[in-house]
Amino acid sequence: MSQPTIDQPVTDFTAAATSNTTVTLSELKGSNVVIYFYPKDSTPGCTTEGQDFRDMYAQFQAANTQVFGVSRDGMRAHENFKAKQSFPFELISDPDEALCKLFDVIQLKKLYGKEHMGIERSTFLIDAQGVLRKEWRKVKVKEHVAEVLAAAQTL
Repeated sequence: MSQPTIDQPVTDFTAAATSNTTVTLSELKGSNVVIYFYPKDSTPGCTTEGQDFRDMYAQFQAANTQVFGVSRDGMRAHENFKAKQSFPFELISDPDEALCKLFDVIQLKKLYGKEHMGIERSTFLIDAQGVLRKEWRKVKVKEHVAEVLAAAQTL
């Protein structure tokens, strides 16, 4: 599996998500898809980012765009996080890092002076034909979702 490249089709994948659903990229053809990777459920930055996607969800829908959040958390943590924050979109559980590796978001991170491998906050915008149109890496949460929405609206 090769890492997605701008203006190239994204390798098809299937992943388990909340609400007992399975997400298969090829089955989403006809809609744009936003996949956002975040480090951990129920932490401040990840909660804010999810809330921003939630609060603009109707606008993403109007732009024919599906939204999915991805982290390495298990399904129970995801279901709790989704319910607590009333997310209208599904969260994908990626404990074996298959999707993280596909999108190359596992990076060496520093926290309190210690280094560890973790998810670098990243967002990918895939068009209705399954082609990667935009990527954001090392995302800062503030204003990010509005930027992603604006990009989705241009597709």
